Amino acid sequence: MFTAFDKVFTPENILYLAKGALISLLIAAVSLVLGLILGILGSTAKRSKYRIFRIIGNVYVEVIRGTPMLLQILLLFSVVPSLYTALTGDILRINTYVIGAIAMSINSGAYSTELIRSGINGVDKGQWEACETLGLSHWQTMKMVVLPQAFKIIIPPVISEFITLIKDSSLISCIGAVELLKGAQVIGAKYFDVMSPYCVAAIFYLIMTLSVSYLGRYIERKLAASD
Repeated sequence: MFTAFDKVFTPENILYLAKGALISLLIAAVSLVLGLILGILGSTAKRSKYRIFRIIGNVYVEVIRGTPMLLQILLLFSVVPSLYTALTGDILRINTYVIGAIAMSINSGAYSTELIRSGINGVDKGQWEACETLGLSHWQTMKMVVLPQAFKIIIPPVISEFITLIKDSSLISCIGAVELLKGAQVIGAKYFDVMSPYCVAAIFYLIMTLSVSYLGRYIERKLAASD
């Protein structure tokens, strides 16, 4: 099973996998931030008094949450360039890392929409009434009062979402992006031993996810102490 472990476990290969792990972490972080932005927009749309915005928000959440992320990545990778070529006659080439980050951001945005919406709903209604009494607009109320409290409520699920994104970053290997999993596959093919690099990759994934989990618990304790 580990026929080439001594050849795989070298400083050069470990550094190569560490770079892949860093790429996975960066893509997950970018996707989380962009996903939270989309989540704010999505939750605002779902809470809008205008029916058309509520429909758009609901369709976005249901379609994205109801289809696999892998399918979404493949659609962006193959279908979008094909449509562009069919419409314009030009060839569209998009960096695979950009495609992966966009697809993961869109996917994360759908889940963040529900997280933020539940966080907003968790803010005491008295806060809204107090802001209305002070003459604050809806946007001012959201920006200065509601959203800060809502994000405090949803810190634990956001940390869980970040951990999920770190693991799901492995899906972009299917379109040729060299992140941690793809790096392990490259090394495995080189030495005809996939088990050894896969185990090393698993250790890197555990280090990243456990570190984020610990950081999340640390932030929760700090927020609890500030109450």
